[in-house]
Amino acid sequence: MSERRTHIRFDWAIKRILRDKANFSILEGFLSELTGEDIHIEAVLESEGNAEVSDAKFNRVDLLVRNAQGELIIIEVQNSHELDYFLRILFGISKAITEYLREGAPYSEIKKIISVNIIYFNLGQGEDYVYKGSTSFRGLHKNDLLKLSPSQQKLFGKESIEQLYPEIYLIKVNQFDDLARDSLDEWIYFFKNSEIKPGFKAKGLQEAQEKLNIANMDKSEYQSYQRYLDELHYQASIAETLKFEAEEKARQTSTYQIAKRMKASGEPLEKIKLYTGLSDEEIQQL
Repeated sequence: MSERRTHIRFDWAIKRILRDKANFSILEGFLSELTGEDIHIEAVLESEGNAEVSDAKFNRVDLLVRNAQGELIIIEVQNSHELDYFLRILFGISKAITEYLREGAPYSEIKKIISVNIIYFNLGQGEDYVYKGSTSFRGLHKNDLLKLSPSQQKLFGKESIEQLYPEIYLIKVNQFDDLARDSLDEWIYFFKNSEIKPGFKAKGLQEAQEKLNIANMDKSEYQSYQRYLDELHYQASIAETLKFEAEEKARQTSTYQIAKRMKASGEPLEKIKLYTGLSDEEIQQL
């Protein structure tokens, strides 16, 4: 990882700076590079999940925006390891759908959701660092792809069923190898290293180069940012401690189980001590 952190971490910026309409071009650039479409943000939407709270540690959604097509885009940055994160994504999508469907409105008014998850921990097992999930229906017997009828296409303004359902993007930042092969990789390099290299040309990064530069922060912003970094260090330390304690407990439990089996088999005390490293007193208490 680069030691030249010349720019503000994206997860802090998204809680503060990127909510400002004047900075929408930064987010628009990133979302355009990710989706391959020209994204224009109309508004930041306030909901229970992403209401702006100073130094919020438990925001369930970092940012919820509406694009020019009326689609809802959830952007979430997650630093802490969560085993149930896949289901958290599902909950966030479901909540956004229900919050923005008018009472008594037909289901045809349900907004398309794009869920963008920027993750700084290992989630699932896979070799890539960017994953996309979508929904389609394929026949079990004919292996054909189910399509919308012409009347449904007209009603929804979409060509396929897949376009009606949520799209989910997972960006596994720590798995990125720091080699920017394309414009999206330039963004992921920025997420990981808080640095924008000379020559990077991805949409939005030129604006980020200026507006997210640490050198351009005023004193109050800089102090707030440093407190956020301190909090991240503290959380990382707690997580590391809990992991170590869990592993140590597992090792200890395994050792005791081996000692119990050896003792039950009538193995001599000295042999049990040699194989397990336990003391006379510990073995006698088993």
